[in-house]
Amino acid sequence: MTVIGAADIQASAPANIADFVNQLPQVSGSVTPANSQRSLSAGTIGVNTINLRNLGSSRTLVLLDGHRSVGSVATGTVDVNTIPQGLVKSVEVVTGGASSVYGSDAVAGVVNFILDRKFTGLKGEVNYGETQYDDDKTFRATLTGGFNFAGGRGHVMVSGQYTDRKGVVEGVPRDWAANGMHLIQNPAYTPTNGLPELIATTRSGLNTTTGGGIITSGPLKGTYFGPGGVINHYNYGENYNTTTNSPWTVGGDWQQSQQYYATSLQPAEKFWGVFGRASYDLFDNFNVFTEVSYNKANSLNWGGYGTDKANVVIQADNAFIPASIKSQMAALGLKSFTMGTWNADQPARISDIDRKVQRYLGGFETSFPLLGTDWKADGYYQIGITDAHETVLSAQRQKLTYAQDAVFNSAGQIVCRVTLQGSTDPLAQGCVPYNRLGTGVTSQDAINYVFGVPYRDERFKQQVGALNFSTNIHNPWLKPIGIAFGAEHRKELISGAVPVQYQSGWISGNFLPTVGSYNVTEEYFEVRVPLPWKFDFDGAVRHTDYSASGNVVTWKAGLVWEPVSDLRLRVTRSRDIRAPNLSELYAAGTRNTNSVSDPWQTGKPAVRYTQTVAGNLALKPEKADTWGFGGVYRPHFLPGFGLSVDYYDIKIKGAIGTLGPQQIVDRCHDGSVDLCSRLVATVNGVNVPFGSGGFTQASGPGTGVTEYLIANSPYNFLVDRSRGIDFEASYLFNLADVIPGAAGKITFRGLATRYLEASESNGVDKPTDSVGENAGSGPPKWTYRATIGYDSDKITAQLVGRGLSAGVYSNQYVECQTGCPATNSINRTIYSNHIDGAFYLDTYFAYKIPVHGGATELYFRIANLLNKDPAKVGKGPSDNSNVDVGINQTLYDFLGRRFTVGARFAF
Repeated sequence: MTVIGAADIQASAPANIADFVNQLPQVSGSVTPANSQRSLSAGTIGVNTINLRNLGSSRTLVLLDGHRSVGSVATGTVDVNTIPQGLVKSVEVVTGGASSVYGSDAVAGVVNFILDRKFTGLKGEVNYGETQYDDDKTFRATLTGGFNFAGGRGHVMVSGQYTDRKGVVEGVPRDWAANGMHLIQNPAYTPTNGLPELIATTRSGLNTTTGGGIITSGPLKGTYFGPGGVINHYNYGENYNTTTNSPWTVGGDWQQSQQYYATSLQPAEKFWGVFGRASYDLFDNFNVFTEVSYNKANSLNWGGYGTDKANVVIQADNAFIPASIKSQMAALGLKSFTMGTWNADQPARISDIDRKVQRYLGGFETSFPLLGTDWKADGYYQIGITDAHETVLSAQRQKLTYAQDAVFNSAGQIVCRVTLQGSTDPLAQGCVPYNRLGTGVTSQDAINYVFGVPYRDERFKQQVGALNFSTNIHNPWLKPIGIAFGAEHRKELISGAVPVQYQSGWISGNFLPTVGSYNVTEEYFEVRVPLPWKFDFDGAVRHTDYSASGNVVTWKAGLVWEPVSDLRLRVTRSRDIRAPNLSELYAAGTRNTNSVSDPWQTGKPAVRYTQTVAGNLALKPEKADTWGFGGVYRPHFLPGFGLSVDYYDIKIKGAIGTLGPQQIVDRCHDGSVDLCSRLVATVNGVNVPFGSGGFTQASGPGTGVTEYLIANSPYNFLVDRSRGIDFEASYLFNLADVIPGAAGKITFRGLATRYLEASESNGVDKPTDSVGENAGSGPPKWTYRATIGYDSDKITAQLVGRGLSAGVYSNQYVECQTGCPATNSINRTIYSNHIDGAFYLDTYFAYKIPVHGGATELYFRIANLLNKDPAKVGKGPSDNSNVDVGINQTLYDFLGRRFTVGARFAF
């Protein structure tokens, strides 16, 4: 267990407490607003999660004073924003298997937020922060009051919080974002010339899209339309090979693609919440309490333009084609041309999500004698409700198709062709011609016709009842024997509604309602038995019955040995579980649209896909086996010093997962019949399935592919393993011990994790290990956080160093410059596989001003003191990365130097 106190949290002055917890080395790969800004239809925008051991947020159990809380998304993940941050006095991080003790889903561990339940008086905090670049302006305030009544038998406490974070919503205003960094298919590569297939390079961009559109094939290839529709010819840059026809350009006119970032660097967040707690001693040994909380949050995010990559067909009689191009088409006998476009005249896709989270809890705590032993008991019943309203500003595909097909009528007016045809399609009504050839050429009326705001309303409801007993049984020979037992019953429910017109046909959105529920009943028993020779045995067993996926037994067995007073050693073995969540079981069919590189076509051009991920009621609980070895050393000759080292090994069998769209397409191409069965290709307007009468692995669907339809679902087919070593060292001493007469104390604390393995196996391919893959969610080989602090009656100062080690794009890639081996979908060749690490410095200074009956503290913090830019990380190699800036927002500090000033008071 790692315990983080209020002083460390306050010195970080985070916009929300998740920002601080996610800096701990044991935490890696958490979902945050900044790294989920393109998950426009997933419902996760604006949520702050915690991911222990990089095993996924759904495998980390988040508790509030030991009690569960309702999830804010369909996966059941708790949004840490809903924690009453003005009352948190510490955070306990329990890593490794903890399901038998804390409950199901604690495969990676538990994060337990401990509240100051006895606070009396009045305290508050207000702060303001912004970056050096005059953005991400954030205002945060908390106010907490508590008092006793009825002679101290009762206690009431209320805490409120408010945060308004403006974010960096409209693009990426940073110099490093203008370098055009991508991981791309090498334009000079051919399967036989010995060059690497992939390169990570700056000055790169797609040649299949420009802001106002570019013709991507045929004799007019390279013609693109600029401001006002002006005609230009594209420079394909360095080493461009017309045979391979790569969609990427290095040099040349790469900036025609680079300049259109419309993805939020930091989404905007606004939330407020109130938490209340009241308790009363009905008897000297019987306390009843109730807790009520209400949180409201809004997140606003730009998710990039809805790009079309070489899939827009413009007919020769289109009214918006410039005369010079029309004459060329006539001379060449062209009836149409195909183009790609960033759609720069369109608004960015904007996600706007509102969430309301309510929590009502009633419980008791008591103690009583029974059979000559003192017992403790507690119980609670809780109802939690989350209401989410998710919207996306998006283009309607069919309307866009109708509007772009603009022609002249008999009166010489520009109209939609579908209007002349007298279509009865409701979507055709009111069609406004849409000019896609250039920038600054599209009318607002056309935008209004094409765009809409699909939305979904969802409700998540959790009901929990629990009862716990514990005691210490007298042991005449050794220390008392501790036992605890209890039971918990939980019901999880999801429901929702989506208007029919918003369920399909949109570039983004395409929401579907998910409906389902399951019940969980758990009974547990724990024991702690002192043994001779300074051994202690800890054991626990828990039976869990899931209505949707069956019965599972989890257990834990551990030994603690104290050979000398300075040293404690421990070993633990456990079986842990995670059951499928509501989304994995009942998802009605979450859709997303983007592009994959088509391995069957020369140059692997981009082809649009529409993926539908549906739930799977046949899923079973994941089972994890965990080993833990560790020790704590506190030498008596060095008071105030402590060292802890822990090794963990977590292996999950039957882990639930899905393959990504590019993986499905690539592995079908490499021979997986099962994955090919999930593909349907749209060829010349006809849907062609794999198999009889369809395409084969050898030839693929051929040319003319405009889209792949991918059916996907989660399955229990993975084996995940996570291994590593945690280090923690601390040293506390009075400054007077070094400098006679000096006031205050000095604190050193260091936390580090060395990740040894984070592997995944699907039972077919060789297991892949992601440790050191700094291109994705990691984990890096090393993450660390070290603090040196000074504290006296009036002054508090702290210097923090944090960072991560250098890494690679993929451990499966083969680095080479010439004479490269043959490449395939897994072991691809790459020119350079290196990604830089990072080291950041943060500072904090606070000054206390005594006030009658209390104190006020003024503070100032600088995060990323050296204003270190994030490491360059090219996204890719699929060209759906074109709207991503060339960094990793999960692992690296990306906002730059940040200043925060604030004040706290307490009376």
